[in-house]
Amino acid sequence: MDQIKIGKFIAECRKKNGLTQMQLAEMLNITDRAVSKWERGIAMPDTSIMLMLCDIFGISVNELLRGEKTDMERSDPKNEQLLLDMAKEIELKNKTIWNAMWTIMAVSFIGLLGGLAIVAFFMPEGVWQLVAILTLCVLFLIPCFYALKLEVSVGAYRCKRCGYEIVPTYTQALNAMHRGTTRYLKCPRCNKRTWCKKVIKKD
Repeated sequence: MDQIKIGKFIAECRKKNGLTQMQLAEMLNITDRAVSKWERGIAMPDTSIMLMLCDIFGISVNELLRGEKTDMERSDPKNEQLLLDMAKEIELKNKTIWNAMWTIMAVSFIGLLGGLAIVAFFMPEGVWQLVAILTLCVLFLIPCFYALKLEVSVGAYRCKRCGYEIVPTYTQALNAMHRGTTRYLKCPRCNKRTWCKKVIKKD
C-alpha cells in the first residue's frame, strides 16, 4: 500500500465532500491531527475507522486501500472481506472487554457484601470495625475505577437528542453523573447535556 497516495486520496475525498479536517475528525470522534497525519501519508486510519471513513466519502474499502477510484469490475472483494473480518475481530474484542467489565463489577460487589457481612458478624463494634468497613469500601472502589476504564475503552455513548455517538475521555466519564452505563454528557454536535446510553457497536 502506498500511504502517500492514500493520504492524497483521503484529502481529495474530504475536499469533494466540503469538509475541513476538523469537521471530518469530529464525525470520526478523533483529532484533526490524526486526519492531518493520514493526508500527509505519515499514518493510516485504524481498521475500525476505515469503514466509517468509506461511508462518509461514499467509496469502497478497496478504493481507499488503492488510493484511487476504481471500476466495480476492478474492485478486489478479498481486500474488503479481509478488512471486514478485522473489524469483526475488533468488535469481538470489544464485547470480551465489556463482559470482563461486568464480571469485575459483579465479583467486586459480591466480595464487598461478603466482607461487610463478615465484619458485621465477627468483629466487635468499635473503631476497628469502622476501619475494616472503610478498607473494604476502598478496596471495592479500585476495581470499579478499572471497570470504568474498560467501559470507556469500548463503544460510545449515544446522545438521546441527536443520536451522535460520543467517545469521552476517562476523566469526563468519571466526572459525569451516571445510572449504570448511562452517563450525563455534553454532546459536541447539539451542544446539549443529556443522558447518553452506552452502545458497543456503531450502527
